[in-house]
Amino acid sequence: MEQYEPDRLSAVQLAATRRSMTSGRGALTRRSMLRATGVGALGLGGLAGLSGCGIPPAKREGEGLAATDHSAAEKRLVFSNWTEYMDVSEDEKHHPTLEAFTGRTGIKVTYTADINDNVEFFGKIKPQLAAGQDTGRDLICVTDWLAARLIRLGWAQRLDASNLPHAFANLSQQFRSPDWDPGRAHSYPWTGIPTVIAYNARATGGRTVDSVSQLLDDPKLKGRVAFLSEMRDSVGMTLLDLGKDPGAFTDDDFDAAVARLQEAADRKQIRRFTGNDYTADLDKGDIAACVAWAGDVVQLRSDNPDIKFTVPDTGYIVSSDNLLVPAEARHKTNAERLIDHYYRPPVAARLAAYINYVCPVDGVRAELAKIDKSMAENTLILPDAAMAASSHAFRSLSSEEETAYEEKFAKLIGA
Repeated sequence: MEQYEPDRLSAVQLAATRRSMTSGRGALTRRSMLRATGVGALGLGGLAGLSGCGIPPAKREGEGLAATDHSAAEKRLVFSNWTEYMDVSEDEKHHPTLEAFTGRTGIKVTYTADINDNVEFFGKIKPQLAAGQDTGRDLICVTDWLAARLIRLGWAQRLDASNLPHAFANLSQQFRSPDWDPGRAHSYPWTGIPTVIAYNARATGGRTVDSVSQLLDDPKLKGRVAFLSEMRDSVGMTLLDLGKDPGAFTDDDFDAAVARLQEAADRKQIRRFTGNDYTADLDKGDIAACVAWAGDVVQLRSDNPDIKFTVPDTGYIVSSDNLLVPAEARHKTNAERLIDHYYRPPVAARLAAYINYVCPVDGVRAELAKIDKSMAENTLILPDAAMAASSHAFRSLSSEEETAYEEKFAKLIGA
């Protein structure tokens, strides 16, 4: 069945993808969905769930346990992903890229959008992982900080590069070697999530906003600035503005960034720290400028030409959601083949057109242009070399750092 290659999209599929950008899924990105429902942020209760429930501190305890692989005899796998994070057909009854995989390989995918929050999902799978049992899932998609924790605990299997030829060849340099998984031994990114500066040109009187210092100090923006309630994004962007590397900062550096934000909040320069609800205020102009997630900016710009974005000269923060095979999963090879499927450029283009975040796959520009030329030229979806070089990842944290930093940030934002 390997000769069947339905990776190329038909005219009908292309049209359906274009329509998805202006109705249904296109109105709300995956990350916005989390903020809209009030989940996704790692609050103090979530920290307690990670560090105070009998789980050892985050450290490597060995490679994830590999169960007997039943892939050859059982042509199936179970894939858990976030809600609104997979392409759908126009009637919303099919997942074209998953069906293309089954058609090409004969492997049936049970796809479940049962991840709504990293902490909540970790609570679901923790008991089985801690007991050395199968979670019932062969492939999961989690944000980088949780991926790091699972790898350190030995709860993610090492991937077999021989089953990942497209992934190995096409993974963007920007995502090749995070500090929490050097060489991508256990994970591959599903998508990248850039944090940039967005502004409403009408609300700023046509002035460009292109630095965190401007957000924090420009008197013409006073009371009309928002930062995100996600610690890694807001503190990370502030660290960059202070000339510090988010990938190698100290406790003192972190405290200086929080103090900088606190000072601006105290004098009411910052209107508020927000989840995705900044989007409505930015669209109306009640917020003139803010730290924003790229997927939201793509959507807002499609309807409001006054919405602009900039990447500060100091750089920007990028995080990622990542595919891992849990310890004891029964169908490791099948899962690896599915990961590899999404690194085929025509497949990656279809997915990127739907979810609007950074595509981690090189070589998709021509395929994405067939769907929508403007998306192929959008550096928030396909970063050019300069933008990719400006990206910085927030370094992985120990359990102790995670607790201490989140407590300080929660105090800052009044959580």
